[in-house]
Amino acid sequence: MFVLSFANRQKHVLLLFLFQLLVGIGIAQPPTKVKTQLNLDESQPVQNNINNNGNINNNQNNSNIPRKDSLGFEHRDNAKDSINIYYRFADSTRKITLDSSVNDFDSYFSIPSSFAYLGNNGAAAVSLLYRPNLITGFDPGFHAYDIYRLTPDKIKYYKTNKPFTMLAYQLASGKEQLLRATHTQNPRPNLNFGFDFNLITAPGFFVTQNTNHSNVDIFAAYEGNRKRYRAQFAFLHNSIRASENGGIQNDSDLKDPNRKDRFSVPVNLGNNAAFRTNPFITSILTGNSYTDQTFLIRQSYDFGKKDSVAINDSTTEYLFYPKFRWQHTFTYSTHQYGFQDVFADSATYSNWYGLPLTGNNDTLSIQQRWTKLNNDLSLIQFPDTRNTAQYLSAGITTQQIAGELQSGNLRFYNILAHGAYCNRTRNKLWDINLSGEFYLNGNNAGDYLIQASLSRWVNKKWGLFKVHLENVNRTPSFVFDSRSDFYFGNARKFDKENCISFGASTVNKLFTLSVTNSLVANQVYFHNLKDADQYAPLFNVLQVQFSKKIQLSKYWKWYVDASFQQTDGAAPVRVPLIFTRNRIAYEGVFFKNLHLSTGLEVRYYSPYKAYGYSPLNGQWVSQDAAIVRNIPDMSAYMHFRIRGFKGFLRAENLNTMSFSDGFGFTNNNFAAPSYPTQGFIFRFGVQWWYVN
Repeated sequence: MFVLSFANRQKHVLLLFLFQLLVGIGIAQPPTKVKTQLNLDESQPVQNNINNNGNINNNQNNSNIPRKDSLGFEHRDNAKDSINIYYRFADSTRKITLDSSVNDFDSYFSIPSSFAYLGNNGAAAVSLLYRPNLITGFDPGFHAYDIYRLTPDKIKYYKTNKPFTMLAYQLASGKEQLLRATHTQNPRPNLNFGFDFNLITAPGFFVTQNTNHSNVDIFAAYEGNRKRYRAQFAFLHNSIRASENGGIQNDSDLKDPNRKDRFSVPVNLGNNAAFRTNPFITSILTGNSYTDQTFLIRQSYDFGKKDSVAINDSTTEYLFYPKFRWQHTFTYSTHQYGFQDVFADSATYSNWYGLPLTGNNDTLSIQQRWTKLNNDLSLIQFPDTRNTAQYLSAGITTQQIAGELQSGNLRFYNILAHGAYCNRTRNKLWDINLSGEFYLNGNNAGDYLIQASLSRWVNKKWGLFKVHLENVNRTPSFVFDSRSDFYFGNARKFDKENCISFGASTVNKLFTLSVTNSLVANQVYFHNLKDADQYAPLFNVLQVQFSKKIQLSKYWKWYVDASFQQTDGAAPVRVPLIFTRNRIAYEGVFFKNLHLSTGLEVRYYSPYKAYGYSPLNGQWVSQDAAIVRNIPDMSAYMHFRIRGFKGFLRAENLNTMSFSDGFGFTNNNFAAPSYPTQGFIFRFGVQWWYVN
């Protein structure tokens, strides 16, 4: 593990802080004004919302303070530097604005705080909060790295009056790096295009733990001059490369004073001679390599009422109020999953997976490739021509699925029907969403998904109330099928899984509270590294989440996030009873444009029988042999924003500090049995917003 003495650490912190300060001062761009809009709707201000990672987020954006800039006798026109920008997701009419707050690092890091991950940024991760699997249809079943992937439903389609660029970079102990870039522009009012790029490289603190992930998406949206024709285009590529060491051989090695350098701790997979600390080496000698590409194009044409407004003698603004829409979506995707170990130990793979290898250091390689082609035709009707947020849709989708396995090739097809009714009233008080899909024929015939929600905005004080219901009936993922190259247990037939999840939530100025109850039947799971099983009895998962910002004084604030989860003891679901995250922060706006948030962050979850991890097939495994008991994770941080520049300084995992056998950060917590988390990490990050 990377450990610094007090003197060296102070020097590094001072140098990084000075560098950050110089960068912030040296920015020559004028102040960027972002037109603020509301998260939940365009008329009612709400302080809290649910972020994209699924966590309760009660952060408040700092207020924009009017300011005057001058240089000599020349006065700047701030209107020339302002930008009006928002984005929508593909299947939503809701406008969302950029988040300028700096008090929650979850918005800037690749792994949400509600996840446990195997000791390295980019490693396999699992949520500590229960999330039902709502994937219907064909699913290969590899989800341990989903939080690092881009998917079509995550692509943001922007609209901006000026070209916008965001660049972000993070550097942390152990040569860990994170890079993000976004650019979007509207060369014409009816045409937008842009791209997103993300990169994670981390050699890790233990042997055979390096990760290298990259993903990119290119998107474009076009609207005809008469506002009847629309098109959306997206291409995305994900590359997941993660070494797997199978965990450490003995937990006691962490207390060995001769193994403070964690690269000397023996692990179960990989080979010490193959270890490399260069973060730019992307090859994986022992581990998983997943890649996928998706090409999507959606076209629609509206029928309805035409109108126009004369701007001046030579300019006319065309308006159109749709009554009926024809929409076609074409999607083509490829997914490749692979595992290899060039230094495979025959005894280990024989004991763990029952795989016979010809030699003691034979090479093990497993590959599986899937292609999926979707054609969807939808018809959408708008009862109120002046409210496009109220509509009724119905459609049918055909799927062609082909698999290239080492055991042979497979071909499937599916035909599914889907429909939806959405009504966000024009007074922005009610929001109704009903949707469903049903697989009529094919490999996944009988799968279905029903989702319903009803929300009501009350007022500024009481905020938003919402009730929801989800019911999914799904075929188990293909990784549980004996035909899969990644299934090594006894062949058996599994029934469809079923889950009913329902609950209510309230979001207001005082607090955020949600209560969800899930009823699950026929849960399919791995009960060891290779054998799958099905838990047929109906079991219950109760989840209560609470979030609140407490104003301790003018500048001191306490952010509380707490979750309670209860399930049947015999059920294969593994979640802690209590999960909480607390931030004591000193926050405010200083010197007119310095938005500062600094303080202490503590995360804790109660002891529980955490999931084990199977490296060969990338699956989380229910186990009863070990209980993970961790002390609270503790971090000190300083985040700030000056105009379009953001800076982050963080000292993470302070809880690993130990004075036994000399000072060091050797008191590691565990993410899963045999998988210790990182020791002390110093993280430095910056982010710029550019308006061209």
